[in-house]
Amino acid sequence: MRRDVVIRALKTAVLVGLLLVAINHWDALLAGDVDSLRAAKMLLTVLVPYSVSTYSSVRAIQGGLARAG
Repeated sequence: MRRDVVIRALKTAVLVGLLLVAINHWDALLAGDVDSLRAAKMLLTVLVPYSVSTYSSVRAIQGGLARAG
């Protein structure tokens, strides 16, 4: 995997993922009510934007290679 794709996906995951975690789990975070199930949900919430960013970057690269080749 290309380093620039991973770095872009990590930046996206941090920015978008933390925003989504804050929106979806703010009440539990404030109450200190974060059990292992909720923590797993938060992790998945961050992994989704990482996966989408990686997938779209790889597809864009593949499309550019196909047009160039």
